[in-house]
Parts: sequence; C-alpha cells; structure tokens
Amino acid sequence: MTERIVTDYDILAVTGPTASGKTLLAAVIASRIGGEVISADSRQVYRKMNLGTGKDYSDYVVEGRSIPYHLIDIVNPGTRYNVFEYQRDFISAYNDLIKRGVFPVVCGGSGLYIDSIITGYRMYEVPPDPILRSALDKKSIAELTAILATYKKLHNKTDLDSKKRLIRAIEIEHFQSSRKKQVSRFPALKVLVTAIRLDRESRRRRISQRLKQRLAGGMIDEVKKLLTEGISSETLIYYGLEYKYITLYLMGRLSYEEMTGELETAIHQYAKRQMTWFRGMEKKGTVIHWIDGELPIERKAEQIIGLL
Repeated sequence: MTERIVTDYDILAVTGPTASGKTLLAAVIASRIGGEVISADSRQVYRKMNLGTGKDYSDYVVEGRSIPYHLIDIVNPGTRYNVFEYQRDFISAYNDLIKRGVFPVVCGGSGLYIDSIITGYRMYEVPPDPILRSALDKKSIAELTAILATYKKLHNKTDLDSKKRLIRAIEIEHFQSSRKKQVSRFPALKVLVTAIRLDRESRRRRISQRLKQRLAGGMIDEVKKLLTEGISSETLIYYGLEYKYITLYLMGRLSYEEMTGELETAIHQYAKRQMTWFRGMEKKGTVIHWIDGELPIERKAEQIIGLL
C-alpha cells in the first residue's frame, strides 16, 4: 500500500524536452509516493488528438496499476485553450487532490504552463473584441507584426505563424494593457522542479524514432478523421507541429517526403525552444534539478523522490 510522502513541497513538477520520457517517469514517481498526475501540456487537453500530442496512455499503468491523470482530454478539438483556462483548471484539480490527501505530480513540457504554476503570475481572461478584430483583419501580416511589436518584444515566433494568431495576440495585448478583468491571485505554491536532461544527439534520436512510430501507428489517419469530423484545416494548422504538417500534406500542399522532413525539423526546433525556455526560467530564479535522462527509470525516480 502506497502512502503519501511527507514533504515541505506542495507539488512536484517533472518536465523536460519532448520525447524525453517525462510521462512514464512522473507516473512511476506518483505510484511510489501516493500521487496523481496533473498534465501541463497545451495540446493534450484536446480530445481525439492522441498520437499527434503524444498521449501515451500506457505510460500511466505502473506495475499493473493505473495512475490517475488530470487535464487530459478535457476540451473538444476545434476550440482554443489558453493559459488563463489552464490556471483555472489546474487549481480545480490541485484542490481536489489536496482534499483527498493525494500528492500532485505535475508533468509536461509546455514551459509556459509549468512557469505559470511556479511563479503564480496573474493571467487575464480576454474576451473577443469584434470591433478591433474587424479593423485588424484589413491589415497585412507585416502591418500586424509591426502593431504587435509596439506592445512587446516578439520573442514568441508562434504569434507570427498566421494572420489569426497575430490578431489574437494583439487583442490580448490590447486588453491586458487596460487590465479590465483579472483572475484572482494564484496561490503561492512550493514547487520542486525537476527536468530530464538529454544530450543533443540523444534528444534528436528519440524524436526521430518516436515520429516514425507515430506515423506508422496511424497519426495521418488521426488527422484525416479530425478533418472529416468538421475540424477546419486552418484550426489544425493553428495547433502546429504534427497537425500542421500532416494537414498540409492531406491538402496536397506538401509531398509525403516534404511533410515528414519538415515535421521532423520542426519538432527538433520545438525541443530546442523548450530547452531555451527552461534556461530562461533558471535565469529568472527558478531552481531546476536536472536528472540524467540516460539513467534507468528506477534510478531517475529514486533521485527525484530523494529530493522531496
């Protein structure tokens, strides 16, 4: 019988770049300390988007026992989920676990989501602004980029992927500048942050291998089914990475070879951005305990549990 660990920490966070083995490690740790997993993945919130988002459900089965997980499969595909909603849903899941005497193990590679828990910074619920959107829709991407640059430094290149993204980014910045509706203060939580470290070649090898497995496992059919169920190609492209490039392939805008090549490159670039984000968190004062990704999983789990 597993008992909840006694620790001064409120939460354990297990993060790291894509394909580093976070999910299984978090589930193993949760099984050892009487915990449950709260996902911190910006795309695994969507139902029916499984292979493309890396929902390895089998990873949550440890020694024949299913480890409960939260904030996975909670919204329908086609919607736009954001950090404000994540903070709201996270607190709901966290409070539920605490009431039941269960230790929260946060797992995911979405640095912004992890950061929002650790720092507890305030987010804003930003409603659509039809008048602003109408005015912005008449402008070119270059003009929209220039407008967005007046609000902030353009370090987040995903804002520039499409006209819709640019308009939404401007809408958010415009709204936040007026600070009209603010979410209540996020509770101060003591978080032990751990991350899996892999050298560049190991990381690239794992990403390439996993992509081949998912393509062979039916990832193209998954995207095709979403399209036939009425999810627009524009929305799937908005979700990025696997959904973007496979949709472009299904639309005939990329050959299979172009799709796989460009997608693999994009995932490698994404992993690099994740590492840059984690380094940025450290520069801002977050202590991250790095764990050697080449260690056997039991050793990794032991090291992390020892830190608690």
